[in-house]
Amino acid sequence: MGIAPVLPYVHRVLSPLFPGCLWKGNPERKEIALTFDDGPHPKYTLQLLEALAEYQVTASFFWLGVCVERAPQVAQAVYEQGHWLGLHGYTHRSFPRMKGEQLLQDLGRTRDAIASICNIDPSTLRDVRPPNGVFTPSTLSRLKLGGYRPVMWSVVPVDWVCPGVELVTQRVVEQTQNGSIIVLHDGLCGGQDVAQSVRQLVPQLLDQGYRFVTIDHLWKQQNYMNSSSR
Repeated sequence: MGIAPVLPYVHRVLSPLFPGCLWKGNPERKEIALTFDDGPHPKYTLQLLEALAEYQVTASFFWLGVCVERAPQVAQAVYEQGHWLGLHGYTHRSFPRMKGEQLLQDLGRTRDAIASICNIDPSTLRDVRPPNGVFTPSTLSRLKLGGYRPVMWSVVPVDWVCPGVELVTQRVVEQTQNGSIIVLHDGLCGGQDVAQSVRQLVPQLLDQGYRFVTIDHLWKQQNYMNSSSR
């Protein structure tokens, strides 16, 4: 059966237990975030940029530092097209396996690589998605200590195993609802299909009235809702 059918239930269990993470946006607004992990890739990410531009969709990218250094021109292209940037670690190493300052050093190295190549202020790179979505309370404490914002997901079509464009599209469209954070991959695993998947799923979601926003937008919405409820 695989893990794809199980992940929506994992989200429902974990999201209330760790409210400090961003799991989804406002359930009252037809706004969703399309996010991509494991890039930038010299081929797949460029193909993806073309697909996003066709539909004028702004997405959010969670990058590996080593990939940024290997494909600096691609990283620059993503930033110049106005997409939101976040961190995914330097080499996709599991965060809980890092001790003490290792995690902050790993993220700092990734942040500095992105900031240098894209010529942006490193303090603006605050959003972090743990590799494989694996974290512990200790992980979250370290992220908070470093001034980072942990970002998770609510729609995961398991595209990294390349189940096919049709199945990825079906999973995304069926699971998406107001505030969804969709995660796809433009890296070595899954990236070969990502542009085609986007070309299929984006028009269907637009037809349903959804508007694509960035992760930063969802954080601002969450902060506004929290302040309004006090």
